[in-house]
Order: sequence, then C-alpha cells, then structure tokens
Amino acid sequence: MTRERFLEIFRFCIVGGLSFLLDYGLLYALTEYVGLYYLYSSGISFTVSVIFNYWLCVVFVFRAARHQTARQATLFIGSSVAGLGLNQLCMWIFVDFCSIHYMVAKILATIVVTFWNYVMKRKALKG
Repeated sequence: MTRERFLEIFRFCIVGGLSFLLDYGLLYALTEYVGLYYLYSSGISFTVSVIFNYWLCVVFVFRAARHQTARQATLFIGSSVAGLGLNQLCMWIFVDFCSIHYMVAKILATIVVTFWNYVMKRKALKG
C-alpha cells in the first residue's frame, strides 16, 4: 500500500467517524425526542450524514474529486442511495427479526455499509 493510499484511507476514516456521529446522534434525537419510528429516523439521519460525508469526501478525502465529472457525481450519489437501502435493510433485519435495540443495530448496519461506501465512493470519485 502506498503512503498516499494509506493517508486517503485514514482521511476516509476520520470523515466516516464524523459522519457516523452525526448519523447516530440524529437517529437518537429523532427517535427519542421527536418520536419518529426508528426506520424513518434512520433514513433521515443517514441522508443528512451522506450529504455531510459527500462534501467532506470531495474537499478532504479524495482530493482529485474536486474536479469530478457528472458521471462520477452520479455514481457517488447512486452508491449513497444504494447505501441507504442497505442501511435500512440491515436496520430492519437487526431490529425486527433479531430483536436488537435500534441503537446497537445502527452500529452493526454502519459496519456493513462502511465497506460498501468506501469501495463504491472510491470507484465513483476515481473515475
């Protein structure tokens, strides 16, 4: 692994951590304080964190992405929409079928979606 690839992965992890904190905090607040059903809260919090994540990935993680093509932006957004679907599926399975608390299920869903996001976003932004 090259030094630049290592730094890219490190920056991706920092951005991912910040995005997770935003996602996790919003999920909790929307479910516990606003009273939304956990899958609605999860969808909203995931979407907000994806927008935040996209911005940080473009300016901080994948430096070549600052001058991305419309195709690359579409692939990036498309992978995020697929990530939302994967997140919601994981949340539903973990909560409704495995009887895991929604906040713990979110951690497990995030692990699954993180692998998806890195591979797909890197592919989308590298062209």
